[in-house]
Amino acid sequence: MRSRSFLRALLAGAGIGLVLLVAWLLLRPGEPEPTQQLPAEFNPADFVKARPRLDAPYVVTDYEVVDAMLAMAQVRPNDVVVDLGSGDGRILIAAARSHGARGFGVDIDPIRIRESNANAQAAGVAHRVSFRQQDLFRTPISGADVLTLYLSREINAQLRPRILAEMRPGTRVVSHDFDMGDWRYDQRQQIGTATIYMWIVPARVGGTWRLAADGGGGTLQLEQSYQQVGGTLTGAGGESARISQGRIAGDMIRFVAHLGGRRREFEGRIEGDRIVSTNPRDRWTATRIG
Repeated sequence: MRSRSFLRALLAGAGIGLVLLVAWLLLRPGEPEPTQQLPAEFNPADFVKARPRLDAPYVVTDYEVVDAMLAMAQVRPNDVVVDLGSGDGRILIAAARSHGARGFGVDIDPIRIRESNANAQAAGVAHRVSFRQQDLFRTPISGADVLTLYLSREINAQLRPRILAEMRPGTRVVSHDFDMGDWRYDQRQQIGTATIYMWIVPARVGGTWRLAADGGGGTLQLEQSYQQVGGTLTGAGGESARISQGRIAGDMIRFVAHLGGRRREFEGRIEGDRIVSTNPRDRWTATRIG
């Protein structure tokens, strides 16, 4: 009897010991894993892509303003519209859907490009317009019929020399809220708190021209400041008269001068190095000679 009690006590003690051994094995701390050594040139900033620096802040244009911009530019079917700083693409998409235009927009922010291409797809005009991530200062603009902008006064001023040098006479440039400095707008309109401006790119006529006209001819010395034109007209007899009311609208020119002893209004179309009269009752031509 006594031996059985002893045996039971022995077995119970062994069980407790076994439990304690298992618990110790489970709970003891493991061997520390070796620390992974990063290469000496590792820089965490290389794996964090910053948003690109924008030339102008992204601000959405109200649809009422979009419609007014396109109406002011008189966007026509198959006009090529280029939108610099195109944001979510709404100006180009409206130009394609409402006016039948085509073209492309650029933005430096890839998020806006993905958004605008998706918007064009949803609007059913992805075959007419596209959007690309690109620096607006490196974007080709010479093929545009209409250029739309919502940038800043400083960026407009930087773009102005390219607009005047590269874009065809008659191209319409429309800007939301920001003007072009001393290049005075051809039209301006207030839409709520927004202002929209339009310029028509003028042909370049500054220089010397030989004038042939009914009733005499002479030499035109034209001085141009954007769409304003001045200068002198010297007749064949040596008489000289100042040019007044001179203005260019795209490839069209108009000015007033005295020739042959009378005041004349000259209206014509600029065709490269020639100007031809658009008034069948007053024929004249001018050829650039310097």
